[in-house]
Amino acid sequence: MKKKKNSALEEKKGIQQPNSLSNSVAEELKKKRKKTPSSSKLIQGILTSDKTALSRSITIIESTSPKHQQQAKEIIDACLPQANKSIRIGITGVPGVGKSTFIEQFGLLIIQKNHKVAILTIDPSSSISGGSILGDKTRMEELVKEPNAFIRPSASGDSLGGVARKTREAIILCEAAGYDVILIETVGVGQSETAVHSMTDFFLLMKLPGAGDELQGIKRGIMEMADSIVINKADGNNKTAAKLAKTEFNRALHLYPNKDNDWIPKTITCSALNNEGIAEIWELISEYIAITKENGYFLEKRKEQNKFWLLQTIESTLKSDFYNHPNVKLELEKQMQLLSENKTTPFEAAEILLKLI
Repeated sequence: MKKKKNSALEEKKGIQQPNSLSNSVAEELKKKRKKTPSSSKLIQGILTSDKTALSRSITIIESTSPKHQQQAKEIIDACLPQANKSIRIGITGVPGVGKSTFIEQFGLLIIQKNHKVAILTIDPSSSISGGSILGDKTRMEELVKEPNAFIRPSASGDSLGGVARKTREAIILCEAAGYDVILIETVGVGQSETAVHSMTDFFLLMKLPGAGDELQGIKRGIMEMADSIVINKADGNNKTAAKLAKTEFNRALHLYPNKDNDWIPKTITCSALNNEGIAEIWELISEYIAITKENGYFLEKRKEQNKFWLLQTIESTLKSDFYNHPNVKLELEKQMQLLSENKTTPFEAAEILLKLI
């Protein structure tokens, strides 16, 4: 009797692939990645536009580890004298409005005009897992190849409205590295606009044609902060709807009182997909910067940004110190347990915890 043949579905043992790197080289690379460079080395790298040093420095300032706090301070202090030499542009809009596509085309245009552009994008963090996709680099395939472009996605964490906790410090580092145009893209979920408006020179609000949010935009008050409104995806069958939306938004802008900077916000249509209308937006921003620098508003707003940063830094430091206090950690766990057993109220528990420091 013949022996039964094995099934065609049976997994065959494949050919073992050779290691691309020897074990010793792989171990050496692993050690180098783990070892954090000194502050002086990172600072030197930033000032010579080394993207690796810039990235690693931003990672350090974003870290909540106490061992990184002192190093972060040293890096920021050294970079401050080289900062404040850029145009800071905030870009916001609902998810799906085409921010990433627009930023890629806009960034490529800025580079063509002999500028260096840094893009700080804020990705939403999951409230359940705390994770974030950080996929902006994959959506900007052409821009990421440019030597004069730097793209840094950061997780929003638990910060208000999706603005990364250390975005302001990242701006300083990018400016010190020679990037003279900083683009800050927000999650676009509602509250981030206020935070981004407080840290930028020009605030760009992106809208979709025919989305029916003209009156909603007025009601939310976002338009009051906008220096310009861009109707994206004005292509194909959307062209008519985009023109109508432009008229509606321009009417809405006239309902607001004049801004202190003598600037009248304008609405522009564009198609980031077809690279249409992008140059007009850069011209508009350049015009705004020229006007506000001439009338002194640009410098005045920078001073207001610094005041806001000061207050935000105090708040975040107090919050961090509070939760890292050893007595608070112990008492917080105890109060949480009492709260779950309905033996206390959130207000009583908070009062007890606050009295500890």
